[in-house]
Amino acid sequence: MSTFADHVLAFLGGLDFTGSLPDGISILNPYSGENNVMSVVSAFYNKYYNDSNPRYLILGINPGRFGAGVTGIPFTDTIRLEKYCGISFPGPKTYETSSVFIYEMIERYGGPEKFFGDFFIGAVSPLGFTCKGKNGRIKNYNYYDSPYLMQAVTGFISDSLRKQLELGIKRNVCFCMGSGKNFNYLSRVNEKTGYFSRTVPLDHPRFIMQYRAKLKDQYIENYLLKFSELMS
Repeated sequence: MSTFADHVLAFLGGLDFTGSLPDGISILNPYSGENNVMSVVSAFYNKYYNDSNPRYLILGINPGRFGAGVTGIPFTDTIRLEKYCGISFPGPKTYETSSVFIYEMIERYGGPEKFFGDFFIGAVSPLGFTCKGKNGRIKNYNYYDSPYLMQAVTGFISDSLRKQLELGIKRNVCFCMGSGKNFNYLSRVNEKTGYFSRTVPLDHPRFIMQYRAKLKDQYIENYLLKFSELMS
């Protein structure tokens, strides 16, 4: 019998964007090419999802360069992957502020085994995007940062959302990381599709860590409160 992990690994391993992107925008696909990402991803999902139990879905925006863009695991940089999950990454160490927040929240929830036993973290767009900044350095680019990019990836996003639901997701509520543009986009999609009975916004970890770091504990409590209120 196939496990939740089997479904996730098949989904991630099959991710591919074949459309055209606006000039200056590049795809970020950690699951392709000759690297060790899929072996790390396999170790993670087989550790925490080696069963057929349904999970609640948390949707982020899209992978970033120092979290899922490296490890293949949403909101998980290499440091937290090793520290909290006990899985080594055979490459440079990466640090992502969003990952710091998420794993502190996970610890308060009861630890990775309990948290990942209840939740699956995905993304509205499970592949990321990058562009060159004014200084020539590569930077993250969100799917909603340009109407041209959003139009280019609409079909990919729709297909990816449907496939994530097929992993074994509970439909009474979906939690959305990003209470602004990401939540607005997901809400419009849900109005048309009726995928979820309810979509609930969560302030994005990057926003919290960048602009509200002193209130981090309050935001973690807010996450936990929303989970406890709506997981029924």
